[in-house]
Amino acid sequence: MKIVDEFKEFIARGNVMDMAVGIIVGGAFTSIVNSLVNDIITPVIQLVTGGNSLAPSLVVAGVNFGNFIGQVINFLIIALVVFLMIKGINTMRDKMEALAGRKAEGDGAESAPAAPTCPYCLEEVKPGATRCPHCGERIEA
Repeated sequence: MKIVDEFKEFIARGNVMDMAVGIIVGGAFTSIVNSLVNDIITPVIQLVTGGNSLAPSLVVAGVNFGNFIGQVINFLIIALVVFLMIKGINTMRDKMEALAGRKAEGDGAESAPAAPTCPYCLEEVKPGATRCPHCGERIEA
């Protein structure tokens, strides 16, 4: 059962989230690079080297700016969605930690009884004391 606990700790630490974000954004960025090479750079190289001998224009060479811009927009949308997901997960994690902290504080306050105080000077006195060590007033038991 120890390996299961270690796996839960590994996932909860955030390393898995960082890795997942890297893979998703990297995959989306790959499509931008592929589109840049296939739709813009390769046709321009064909135009310059004479690979397409019909007419020397970017339209005839096959440059497709629209596809490239579409891939950039696709990447931005994916990056925005991943950002919002991570922001939501971090907010949820912060709230859970705050809730766990409040619960721990509540447990600590209930287990340790509050020390008695002097009704005159409001200083802390030992349980069972008949006089306040701070102001000297008599304390009713």
